[in-house]
Amino acid sequence: MYSLTVCDHIMIAHSFRGAEFGPAQRLHGATYAVEAEFRAPILDRLGLLVDIGLARSELRRILDALDYRNLDDEPDFAGRNTTTEVVAHHIWTLLAQACRGGGLGDGGRQVTMLKVLLRESPLASAAYEGTII
Repeated sequence: MYSLTVCDHIMIAHSFRGAEFGPAQRLHGATYAVEAEFRAPILDRLGLLVDIGLARSELRRILDALDYRNLDDEPDFAGRNTTTEVVAHHIWTLLAQACRGGGLGDGGRQVTMLKVLLRESPLASAAYEGTII
């Protein structure tokens, strides 16, 4: 299985509902380093899994909709705690749609697995990984 990873980052604000979150129930900020790993069993005719430039552009396009936003105000997250896991899944869903829809070129249509990892700090990260059908 081949893999290719592109990285970027976002800065967001959010708050959580539930006593389990302690002080994080108040509005606070987070900076996430975002890694998107694309996997496929084959390469295209040029020897590429996906074009790195297309992958970086598509990731940035998705992140632009979240960057410098209060996720509490975003309709996509209405009624949900925007935990790192939830945000990773959201980004994964949009990247998977881009793969299937041709946003990453022909190579993107060959991607079978995708992993989105958000690094919250050097000590903690969360990810969502799944098969693209």
